Amino acid sequence: HEARLCYRLVLGCALCHCHHYFQNPEHKHQKQENTSYTTLTVSINLIKFTTKMAPIETMTSGTFSGGSNFTSALDTLVEQAPIMTVEKVDPNHPALKGSLSPPVNCPSSKALNFSPGPTNLPSAVESTILQRCFPDPSTKRLGSMALSHRSPEFGAILRNAIAQTRRVMEVPDEYEILFTQGGGHGQFAAVPMNLCPDKDAKATYIVSGTWSSRAVIEAEKYCTPTAISSINEDGSTFTTFPSAERIVAEHDPDSKFIYMCSNETVNGIELHRLPVFDDVDNTTVPPLVVDASSDFTSKPISWRKSNVGILFACASKNIGHPGITMVIVRKDLLGQANPMTPGFLNYETNILAENVWNTIPTFNVDVIGIMMEWILEQGGIEAMEENSIAKADLMYGLIEDSNGFYGTPLDKASEYRSRMNVPFCVAGGDEELTNLFLVECWNRGIVGLRTVTPFKQGIYLRASLYHGVSYEETVVLANFMMEFAALHSTSKVFEETTIVAKNVSGTIKPASPDSSCVDFAIFSSSPTGVDMSLTLPKNFKPNTYTKISGDMFAPPSLAPESTTLR
Repeated sequence: HEARLCYRLVLGCALCHCHHYFQNPEHKHQKQENTSYTTLTVSINLIKFTTKMAPIETMTSGTFSGGSNFTSALDTLVEQAPIMTVEKVDPNHPALKGSLSPPVNCPSSKALNFSPGPTNLPSAVESTILQRCFPDPSTKRLGSMALSHRSPEFGAILRNAIAQTRRVMEVPDEYEILFTQGGGHGQFAAVPMNLCPDKDAKATYIVSGTWSSRAVIEAEKYCTPTAISSINEDGSTFTTFPSAERIVAEHDPDSKFIYMCSNETVNGIELHRLPVFDDVDNTTVPPLVVDASSDFTSKPISWRKSNVGILFACASKNIGHPGITMVIVRKDLLGQANPMTPGFLNYETNILAENVWNTIPTFNVDVIGIMMEWILEQGGIEAMEENSIAKADLMYGLIEDSNGFYGTPLDKASEYRSRMNVPFCVAGGDEELTNLFLVECWNRGIVGLRTVTPFKQGIYLRASLYHGVSYEETVVLANFMMEFAALHSTSKVFEETTIVAKNVSGTIKPASPDSSCVDFAIFSSSPTGVDMSLTLPKNFKPNTYTKISGDMFAPPSLAPESTTLR
């Protein structure tokens, strides 16, 4: 119904214009450069393209001379002609299968990777990795990938990574820094096994999205968790976190720890600061365990004020390559592990062995050290947070200014909009437009907005803005999104607007699409009002960017005789 309504609107305008043009004798000998003649040509081409109807003479016949005949003819065309739709995309197109390898001839100088992780690192970091980790053989030095994990050379690399991390994140001396394996899922098991000596031990889990939900399911094998959930009434979505007051009121006082995920990548919500229990003495509140896998190093951590006991972060978002997980644990929490805890997951075992109880990923440790050095060179954690805010503000601002063409599940007033992962839908989740959007992104070298995941594919794409995505690259995505909306929205969402990157000379523009034969500047913007007297289909729900008025369906100078939409 919605597509047919839009089709009727556009076709009706085109027929009205043709009728009016040929009824006016002044237009008979006008030249092609005349604006009225140009719009006429557009109208005729539109009608011929969508209806394959008779030549122009048919439009000038008496069929269109009266209001009722005109409306009847329009009704016939709408019923018989195909509904005007977006060109369908091959469902097997690589972009729709999660491909991260755009065409080699795409206009971008490299693939712009907005994947939720793993993802790339900043270009400067990748260059340093190439030089330091893969030395020229003539130097007679081995790169970290070839070093024994107990060699003095790797010992220096390990100490550097720990020292730089402690410096970047201002980690207090009472915390140990570990490098472990098994990713976040490994820590879902390791945390309760290290803090709960048996299955009867209590824990409190803040369930705020996909990853904390997975964590509490895993924890049920090793402890007895109490869940404090912020799930919405629909029973499936999350758009907020429980408040600190609610956590204090509802947590199990016998809990060994309180667990939370500070950024839910799938749901697009983030705690920009960890909760602080000001009105409760920290000695009576269980220590906080934080899964900071996707936002670590993007903002400061209040280690003592928030009573952080353990914080872990997978490397493959902001601090390195996949295959290694950083665990920062407070020393007073050691020695409580379940005796069945495997050695490679036992925090105390690995601390006593100085991080090399088993063979850890030597190359990955080196990369983390290089990444931490780069963060310091950029200005430290404050600069990282400022850059993250700028990128996120750019994306959310574009979504808000799109007049509804792009949407996000989190309201503008929400304090939990993620800076790391910006979820957005295209045209209310329209499948064909979304697929076209992904294909055109892929053709331009923009990838990772929809990747293969074990979770249900919804209407939302995700632009992940980790440290490996520069502000300038975010500008490229934003400019393309504006172009796409301008071409496919029913109203003038964006005029001749181009975002200019900060501290960059000139304007960053993505490659232009094939030029259109239609000059959209000659058309006025859509009507601003919706005539509620129109009889709409019962299941028709106007999108916020749909603009309709009844007089668009009547020929010029004739009152509409029927406003019933079919």
